[in-house]
Amino acid sequence: MENGTVSERLETYRERFDELDRTIARAMERWSIPMLRVSVAVVFIWFGALKVLDVSPAAELVASTVYVVPPEVFVPVLGVWEMLIGLFLLYRPLIRAGIFLLFLQLPGTFLPIVLLPEVVFTTVPYALTVEGQYIVKNLVIIGAALAIGSTVRSNAQR
Repeated sequence: MENGTVSERLETYRERFDELDRTIARAMERWSIPMLRVSVAVVFIWFGALKVLDVSPAAELVASTVYVVPPEVFVPVLGVWEMLIGLFLLYRPLIRAGIFLLFLQLPGTFLPIVLLPEVVFTTVPYALTVEGQYIVKNLVIIGAALAIGSTVRSNAQR
């Protein structure tokens, strides 16, 4: 009899946990893409604004990588480009345009790995500097853009 009671309690707890787990998963499904869009947008708007305002810690790295265009021209233009990406991601009808601009911009962010490995690595090819970590984090941005882009044909209001 005691085993039946313990077994019944365990089953009740399992059912409660399962329902809680379903509730949490539904909330995560509902809010993950909107939160991802806002998060990526904030990063692009913020980092872009720093370039426009000439206070970006990445400006020197950008200038060293794209040395064919004067940095006083290229860095602010890149900043505006990044801010547009962020703003477009915030407005659902412009998500495609934002992702298009993002995928045009992102390959350039990896150029220092090839052009300036001494700035990116303390030991090539695995020990990254802070600049290298800044570059490699763009892999997460690519994944986020793919997830966001996967929703542009969805009827769900995300």
